[in-house]
Amino acid sequence: MYKIYIVEDDAALAQALKTAISAWDYEVCCAARLDDVTGEFEQIKPHLVLMDITLPFFNGYHWCRQIRKISKVPIVFLSSASDNMNIVMAMNMGADDFIPKPVDPSVLVAKIQAVMRRCYEMAQPAPILSHAGLVLDLGDSTVSFEGKTLELTKNEFRILQTLLENKGTIVSRDALMLKLWQVDSYVEENTLTVNVTRLRKKLAELGISDMIKTRVGSGYIIET
Repeated sequence: MYKIYIVEDDAALAQALKTAISAWDYEVCCAARLDDVTGEFEQIKPHLVLMDITLPFFNGYHWCRQIRKISKVPIVFLSSASDNMNIVMAMNMGADDFIPKPVDPSVLVAKIQAVMRRCYEMAQPAPILSHAGLVLDLGDSTVSFEGKTLELTKNEFRILQTLLENKGTIVSRDALMLKLWQVDSYVEENTLTVNVTRLRKKLAELGISDMIKTRVGSGYIIET
Protein backbone atom coordinates (compact mmCIF):
# COMPACT_ATOMS: atom_id res chain seq x y z
CA MET A 1 0.00 0.00 0.00
CA TYR A 2 1.31 3.44 -0.93
CA LYS A 3 1.90 5.83 1.96
CA ILE A 4 1.13 9.57 1.78
CA TYR A 5 2.53 12.17 4.19
CA ILE A 6 0.42 15.33 4.62
CA VAL A 7 2.28 18.43 5.82
CA GLU A 8 -0.51 20.86 6.76
CA ASP A 9 -0.86 23.00 9.91
CA ASP A 10 -4.67 23.24 9.75
CA ALA A 11 -5.55 20.14 11.78
CA ALA A 12 -9.18 20.05 10.58
CA LEU A 13 -8.15 20.28 6.94
CA ALA A 14 -5.39 17.71 7.38
CA GLN A 15 -7.90 15.29 8.89
CA ALA A 16 -10.40 15.93 6.07
CA LEU A 17 -7.69 15.28 3.49
CA LYS A 18 -6.66 12.12 5.32
CA THR A 19 -10.23 10.84 5.31
CA ALA A 20 -10.74 11.58 1.60
CA ILE A 21 -7.44 10.06 0.47
CA SER A 22 -7.65 7.02 2.78
CA ALA A 23 -10.92 6.04 1.09
CA TRP A 24 -8.84 5.19 -1.99
CA ASP A 25 -6.71 2.60 -0.18
CA TYR A 26 -3.76 4.85 0.61
CA GLU A 27 -2.09 4.84 4.01
CA VAL A 28 -2.11 8.48 5.14
CA CYS A 29 -0.02 10.13 7.88
CA CYS A 30 -0.45 13.75 8.97
CA ALA A 31 2.58 15.72 10.13
CA ALA A 32 2.85 15.88 13.91
CA ARG A 33 6.26 17.61 14.05
CA LEU A 34 6.03 20.72 11.91
CA ASP A 35 9.31 21.84 13.46
CA ASP A 36 11.04 18.70 12.15
CA VAL A 37 9.32 17.68 8.93
CA THR A 38 12.50 16.14 7.49
CA GLY A 39 13.04 13.94 10.53
CA GLU A 40 9.44 12.80 10.51
CA PHE A 41 9.66 12.17 6.76
CA GLU A 42 12.63 9.86 7.29
CA GLN A 43 10.71 7.92 9.94
CA ILE A 44 7.50 7.57 7.92
CA LYS A 45 9.19 6.86 4.56
CA PRO A 46 6.19 7.95 2.44
CA HIS A 47 5.72 7.38 -1.27
CA LEU A 48 4.34 10.92 -1.75
CA VAL A 49 4.33 14.19 0.24
CA LEU A 50 1.39 16.60 0.13
CA MET A 51 2.84 19.96 1.20
CA ASP A 52 1.31 23.31 2.13
CA ILE A 53 3.36 26.48 1.61
CA THR A 54 2.41 28.47 4.71
CA LEU A 55 3.60 26.55 7.75
CA PRO A 56 4.92 27.46 11.22
CA PHE A 57 8.68 27.44 11.88
CA PHE A 58 9.67 27.11 8.17
CA ASN A 59 7.58 27.28 5.01
CA GLY A 60 6.88 24.46 2.58
CA TYR A 61 9.63 25.56 0.21
CA HIS A 62 12.21 25.04 2.97
CA TRP A 63 10.97 21.54 3.74
CA CYS A 64 10.74 20.65 0.04
CA ARG A 65 14.37 21.70 -0.39
CA GLN A 66 15.44 19.67 2.66
CA ILE A 67 13.58 16.56 1.50
CA ARG A 68 15.10 16.89 -1.98
CA LYS A 69 18.56 16.63 -0.43
CA ILE A 70 17.80 13.08 0.73
CA SER A 71 15.00 11.75 -1.47
CA LYS A 72 13.35 11.86 -4.91
CA VAL A 73 9.94 10.98 -3.46
CA PRO A 74 7.24 12.99 -5.32
CA ILE A 75 6.16 16.21 -3.58
CA VAL A 76 2.83 17.84 -4.44
CA PHE A 77 2.09 21.36 -3.16
CA LEU A 78 -1.48 22.08 -2.05
CA SER A 79 -1.92 25.78 -1.35
CA SER A 80 -4.24 28.75 -1.74
CA ALA A 81 -1.17 30.82 -2.69
CA SER A 82 -1.54 29.65 -6.28
CA ASP A 83 -0.22 32.62 -8.23
CA ASN A 84 2.31 31.98 -10.99
CA MET A 85 5.29 33.01 -8.87
CA ASN A 86 4.50 30.41 -6.21
CA ILE A 87 3.83 27.70 -8.79
CA VAL A 88 7.15 28.34 -10.53
CA MET A 89 9.02 28.54 -7.22
CA ALA A 90 7.53 25.24 -6.05
CA MET A 91 8.50 23.49 -9.29
CA ASN A 92 12.00 24.91 -9.18
CA MET A 93 12.38 23.65 -5.60
CA GLY A 94 11.69 20.13 -6.86
CA ALA A 95 7.91 19.75 -6.60
CA ASP A 96 6.13 17.35 -8.95
CA ASP A 97 2.82 19.18 -9.09
CA PHE A 98 0.93 22.16 -7.62
CA ILE A 99 -2.75 21.97 -6.69
CA PRO A 100 -4.60 25.20 -5.79
CA LYS A 101 -6.88 25.29 -2.74
CA PRO A 102 -9.76 24.76 -2.43
CA VAL A 103 -9.83 21.49 -4.35
CA ASP A 104 -12.54 18.88 -4.79
CA PRO A 105 -11.48 15.62 -3.05
CA SER A 106 -12.03 13.58 -6.22
CA VAL A 107 -9.81 15.96 -8.21
CA LEU A 108 -7.14 15.80 -5.49
CA VAL A 109 -7.12 12.00 -5.52
CA ALA A 110 -6.99 11.95 -9.33
CA LYS A 111 -3.97 14.29 -9.24
CA ILE A 112 -2.25 12.11 -6.63
CA GLN A 113 -2.89 8.98 -8.70
CA ALA A 114 -1.46 10.68 -11.80
CA VAL A 115 1.73 11.65 -9.97
CA MET A 116 2.05 8.13 -8.55
CA ARG A 117 1.75 6.60 -12.02
CA ARG A 118 4.24 9.05 -13.45
CA CYS A 119 6.82 8.52 -10.72
CA TYR A 120 6.50 4.81 -9.96
CA GLU A 121 5.40 3.22 -13.23
CA MET A 122 6.93 5.39 -15.97
CA ALA A 123 10.40 3.91 -15.85
CA GLN A 124 9.42 0.24 -15.80
CA PRO A 125 9.03 -0.49 -19.56
CA ALA A 126 12.52 0.71 -20.55
CA PRO A 127 15.38 1.07 -18.04
CA ILE A 128 17.57 3.20 -20.33
CA LEU A 129 17.51 5.47 -23.35
CA SER A 130 20.66 5.90 -25.43
CA HIS A 131 21.98 7.94 -28.32
CA ALA A 132 25.48 8.38 -29.79
CA GLY A 133 27.15 6.88 -26.72
CA LEU A 134 25.04 8.79 -24.20
CA VAL A 135 23.01 6.63 -21.81
CA LEU A 136 20.10 7.99 -19.76
CA ASP A 137 19.17 5.71 -16.85
CA LEU A 138 15.42 6.00 -16.28
CA GLY A 139 15.69 4.32 -12.91
CA ASP A 140 17.99 6.73 -11.11
CA SER A 141 17.93 9.86 -13.33
CA THR A 142 21.63 9.68 -14.23
CA VAL A 143 23.27 10.31 -17.57
CA SER A 144 26.51 8.60 -18.64
CA PHE A 145 29.02 9.04 -21.43
CA GLU A 146 32.38 7.31 -21.91
CA GLY A 147 32.59 6.11 -18.33
CA LYS A 148 31.53 9.38 -16.68
CA THR A 149 28.18 9.69 -14.90
CA LEU A 150 26.25 12.71 -13.64
CA GLU A 151 22.98 12.98 -11.74
CA LEU A 152 20.25 15.13 -13.29
CA THR A 153 17.60 17.19 -11.56
CA LYS A 154 14.01 16.14 -12.13
CA ASN A 155 13.48 18.84 -14.76
CA GLU A 156 16.77 18.13 -16.56
CA PHE A 157 15.91 14.44 -16.61
CA ARG A 158 12.44 14.99 -18.06
CA ILE A 159 13.76 17.31 -20.76
CA LEU A 160 16.44 14.85 -21.87
CA GLN A 161 14.07 11.89 -21.65
CA THR A 162 11.46 13.65 -23.81
CA LEU A 163 14.03 14.70 -26.41
CA LEU A 164 15.55 11.21 -26.58
CA GLU A 165 12.13 9.59 -26.88
CA ASN A 166 11.42 11.92 -29.81
CA LYS A 167 14.91 12.13 -31.36
CA GLY A 168 14.84 13.24 -34.94
CA THR A 169 11.69 15.26 -34.24
CA ILE A 170 11.39 18.85 -33.02
CA VAL A 171 9.76 18.98 -29.58
CA SER A 172 7.93 22.26 -29.09
CA ARG A 173 8.54 24.47 -26.06
CA ASP A 174 4.86 24.11 -25.10
CA ALA A 175 5.14 20.31 -25.15
CA LEU A 176 8.24 20.41 -22.93
CA MET A 177 6.63 22.84 -20.49
CA LEU A 178 3.57 20.60 -20.21
CA LYS A 179 5.83 17.57 -19.66
CA LEU A 180 7.75 19.35 -16.91
CA TRP A 181 5.09 21.18 -14.96
CA GLN A 182 1.75 19.70 -16.02
CA VAL A 183 -0.25 22.67 -14.80
CA ASP A 184 -2.92 24.67 -16.60
CA SER A 185 -1.60 28.00 -15.31
CA TYR A 186 0.88 29.97 -17.38
CA VAL A 187 4.51 29.32 -16.54
CA GLU A 188 7.20 31.82 -17.55
CA GLU A 189 8.95 30.46 -20.66
CA ASN A 190 12.33 31.66 -19.41
CA THR A 191 12.11 28.95 -16.74
CA LEU A 192 12.30 26.29 -19.48
CA THR A 193 15.25 28.07 -21.10
CA VAL A 194 17.11 28.08 -17.78
CA ASN A 195 16.57 24.32 -17.36
CA VAL A 196 17.72 23.54 -20.92
CA THR A 197 20.84 25.68 -20.37
CA ARG A 198 21.66 23.77 -17.16
CA LEU A 199 21.17 20.44 -18.94
CA ARG A 200 23.49 21.51 -21.76
CA LYS A 201 26.16 22.48 -19.21
CA LYS A 202 25.96 19.06 -17.59
CA LEU A 203 26.25 17.32 -20.94
CA ALA A 204 29.27 19.51 -21.69
CA GLU A 205 30.85 18.29 -18.42
CA LEU A 206 30.56 14.77 -19.85
CA GLY A 207 32.20 15.86 -23.09
CA ILE A 208 29.00 16.17 -25.12
CA SER A 209 28.42 19.44 -26.94
CA ASP A 210 25.71 20.56 -29.33
CA MET A 211 23.56 17.42 -28.93
CA ILE A 212 20.48 19.45 -28.03
CA LYS A 213 19.82 21.85 -30.89
CA THR A 214 17.52 24.85 -30.76
CA ARG A 215 15.06 25.42 -33.57
CA VAL A 216 14.16 29.10 -33.21
CA GLY A 217 10.42 29.59 -33.03
CA SER A 218 9.80 25.84 -32.87
CA GLY A 219 11.54 24.11 -29.97
CA TYR A 220 14.41 21.67 -29.44
CA ILE A 221 15.67 18.55 -31.21
CA ILE A 222 18.22 15.77 -30.87
CA GLU A 223 19.08 14.91 -34.44
CA THR A 224 19.54 11.27 -35.51
